[in-house]
Amino acid sequence: MALSAVGTDRLTPMTVIGFLHTSDAHRSVFEALVGEIDPGSHTVTVVDEELLDRARRTDPTDPAVVEVVHRRLVELDGLGAASIICTCSTLGGVAESVGDELGLDVVRVDRAMAERAVAIGGRVVVLAALESTVAPTCELIEASADQQAASVAVVSAVIDGAWPRFEAGDSDGYHALVADAIERVGGDADVVVLAQASMAPAVDLVDAVVPVLSSPRAAITAMLGDA
Repeated sequence: MALSAVGTDRLTPMTVIGFLHTSDAHRSVFEALVGEIDPGSHTVTVVDEELLDRARRTDPTDPAVVEVVHRRLVELDGLGAASIICTCSTLGGVAESVGDELGLDVVRVDRAMAERAVAIGGRVVVLAALESTVAPTCELIEASADQQAASVAVVSAVIDGAWPRFEAGDSDGYHALVADAIERVGGDADVVVLAQASMAPAVDLVDAVVPVLSSPRAAITAMLGDA
């Protein structure tokens, strides 16, 4: 089973951020962001690379999937996490719900991004590399709009061929496809939202005429503050 748990052997009373990843590729990205934004914080990580596949085969709310999410969050709590970020957009809503049941501070990685998209307003175009992320992301944006008493129009598109590139480890090809998609939809959007955390590097490949939002930095900054 592709599961790993990583902690730090020098924890202090300072902030400890836990991460639930479904791809090991996210580990270094988020650890680097925490180190940049708040060098005094520590990270603990659980990676379960089978969890997303299981959710895609059934449904993120399937009881068997929810039970695994429950166990992973308990693991992170046991590793000392004061707050936990689920970096999988497909499972983020489930992770928040389970966190509430456990009394843990759990936030989905795309929540801060969605709130910013609503603040910008207008036509929000969600780009996803994976079909299973579309509904959770769009529903989150619409819920954020309701909370802010804002009106937005949310549309979405799945980028053909992108996810197989990611799974194959072809980061350059993956991000090039995402960048091409951003350029195609940018003229019809007031803001573009990248549904997967893994899509973030594509922002640097385009000269977009509208804001293009990605989740990793927004999530860390919302949790730790812009130190």
